[in-house]
Amino acid sequence: MNHRIHYLECSKTRTRYPPDQLYNLSPDASAPLLVRYQLASMQLNRDSVRDRVPSMWRYREMLPDVRSEEIVSLGEGWTPLIPLTRLGARFGLPYLFMKNEAHNPTGSFKDRGLSAAVTMARRLGATSLAIPTAGNAGGALAAYGARAGLSVHVFMPRNTPRTNLEECMVAGAQVTQVEGLISDAAQCMEKAGKGKDWFDVSTLKEPYRIEGKKTLGYELAEQFGWSLPDVILYPTGGGTGLIGMWKAFQEMQQLGWIGASRPRMVAVQSSGCAPIVQAFEEGRKQSDYWPEADTIASGIRVPKALGDFLILEYIRKSNGCAVSVTDQEILEALLEVGNAEGVLMCPEGAACWAALKQLRALGWADSGDRIVVFNTASGHKYPEVQAKLLTI
Repeated sequence: MNHRIHYLECSKTRTRYPPDQLYNLSPDASAPLLVRYQLASMQLNRDSVRDRVPSMWRYREMLPDVRSEEIVSLGEGWTPLIPLTRLGARFGLPYLFMKNEAHNPTGSFKDRGLSAAVTMARRLGATSLAIPTAGNAGGALAAYGARAGLSVHVFMPRNTPRTNLEECMVAGAQVTQVEGLISDAAQCMEKAGKGKDWFDVSTLKEPYRIEGKKTLGYELAEQFGWSLPDVILYPTGGGTGLIGMWKAFQEMQQLGWIGASRPRMVAVQSSGCAPIVQAFEEGRKQSDYWPEADTIASGIRVPKALGDFLILEYIRKSNGCAVSVTDQEILEALLEVGNAEGVLMCPEGAACWAALKQLRALGWADSGDRIVVFNTASGHKYPEVQAKLLTI
């Protein structure tokens, strides 16, 4: 098994670990583990994926080595890259695009990471999975756990959008609602899971959610004709997708599929929960816990990301930045994008559009830039937020 995977690497100490067992963080530093492949021995042509299945598993050589029948999939990935022509013309950005993750099976980008994580958890012997969630990750784990025949335990804040609660219950997950934030849900899950055989698939606490999310980077490269955009705006809570895309860019360069240039990565947060933005502006390598986090964009209501040091490192290496926007700006962005382009964005995606408007006004985003704004979920999953639009 896993002849393609060379080893797992601690993201802090670079200590190596064998890949064929379940891990929650690196044993030496309690840090996220990164999957390292035997790229030097791979004879893989990027054009060979052209006619493959339209899902993230079209890049299966760069994903965990499992038999086809072991893959837990609902058809996730290969989501559309949509030109935003009307908004682009309005703001002098002729090369403006949206990567629309609303087209995933459960309506969000979380499907990518959970497809890979559940596939490997089952392959390595897990029978019961657990997760704290701000919303969409819980729904995705419930769906993929059901698909895999595994029991699922979801812990979520009480103010999580009701749609997320309902999709977890429909898929048979055991749901516990918790007062507070996702960090409180994580503490509750840890306490409830003591002495039980639950495997924790929290953000960055196992290595394979990154592997699923990194396919965002492979797709962007392929959809841009094996080049990369100049700017990527990504709503950042736990930041797995940003970390995963950076990993994908590194792998593709090693394979000879792309060159050394990188997009400027922009981490977008809400002003009601902006630990990454604060750390970036203060020149720090890690963020502080953000007390009393509060925003309508529940997916980025994460008071401290486990991989904050990686997010900040990659933003700076790319000459990118971190930007926060208000809830009012998010609501206005939802209306603006919907009116101009007909897309009902999620509030996290709308935050990216609001952030881009800031950067355009400052001259940071140029008219010649190829820019990708991520819409990470369907706006239909946030009825409480859509109701607020009626008050504007």
